[in-house]
Amino acid sequence: MRLNTRLRAALTAADEDQIVYDITGIEDTYDALTGELPGVRVRFAMKACPVGAVLEALSGRGAGFDTAGPNEIAQALAAGAPASEIHYGNTVKSDRDIADAHRLGVRDFATDSVEDVVAIAAGAPGSRVFCRLATAGTGALWGLSRKNGCSAADAVRVLETARASGLTPSGLSVHVGSQQMTARAWQDAFDTLAWVLTELRHRAIHLDHVNLGGGLPALGYHDLGGVALHPPMDEIFSAIRAGMRRLRAIAPIGFVIEPGRHLVADHGAVRAHVVRLTTRRQLTGDTESWLYLSCGKFNGLYEMDQVQYRLVFPGHLGGDQVAAYVAGPTCDSDDTFSKGRARILVPRAVTSGDPVWILSSGAYSTSYTTLGFNGFAPLPVRFARDGARCPVDV
Repeated sequence: MRLNTRLRAALTAADEDQIVYDITGIEDTYDALTGELPGVRVRFAMKACPVGAVLEALSGRGAGFDTAGPNEIAQALAAGAPASEIHYGNTVKSDRDIADAHRLGVRDFATDSVEDVVAIAAGAPGSRVFCRLATAGTGALWGLSRKNGCSAADAVRVLETARASGLTPSGLSVHVGSQQMTARAWQDAFDTLAWVLTELRHRAIHLDHVNLGGGLPALGYHDLGGVALHPPMDEIFSAIRAGMRRLRAIAPIGFVIEPGRHLVADHGAVRAHVVRLTTRRQLTGDTESWLYLSCGKFNGLYEMDQVQYRLVFPGHLGGDQVAAYVAGPTCDSDDTFSKGRARILVPRAVTSGDPVWILSSGAYSTSYTTLGFNGFAPLPVRFARDGARCPVDV
């Protein structure tokens, strides 16, 4: 991945810790996605980046929103999205939250159980429901295979119950796992969707859409060994387009997709600073170098135990390097990059206070951060919009 000039300029100008979002870059990625999947409605997964300016930019581009409860629904409405383009995508809902969502104008609800359908019928009568199918999550960094979703056979039963309860059975949904790195996962999901869609038609239940969920990957992560991840985007988009053609041969349906990190991860970067580079012996007798940064798991980089963010030290782009374990500033031992298993080459000459740029950190950095664990405050948010568009190496 390259760092475009908008982000680079904003990070260079920053004299304090902050996270910067490149709004233009997010808009460009949205446009590229809709070009790859023409006619597919995009509903941004708000949990990935619940930042007002980002939501407003996506809403202005025509995106709707996948929300997990009344608070996110209210934020999506405030960003300019009509209620008709907002769905309640969480299958875990209290009676009160269902009623509140209905009061806010939402009429599309995800479900995966008969009990939830009964609750929707009571709290949001006459609404539309789409049933989430379980997936294996194989090939994703986060599989998401247990908490949400039901079997294919259960989906038929759930949507039959919805019809009998006065609701409109409107669709099916899947989620192939967050940061899905394979096209095969999509192909397997379409196999299940095709079976359920056919079974429902035999029961005179005619759906109007299939929700392809999240899972589209970001491009700028490294794995825990420091190797750049290379999602096969051409294969993934080809598999999705082929799957859509297959389902349209069964029924005349539309499609929705819920990208999250794919739209925002690579267009956010953290400007942090070095706390200290240290060298010390462990109980094994081995000498280890540790680099402590001002930003870690609890104030912006919650996902650092699954992915390795690329670090740039703008004042030290050359010179001698040392292999160091990298950690955040708190006294929690979990506040460690790569679970403390992998070392990263860092400049030997860094000193306390030197700036460091943490790239591809735009997804979940604001939503997962604590309100001040161990006294370390959340990062201020800044935005980059203008400037040259061509990417430059750093």
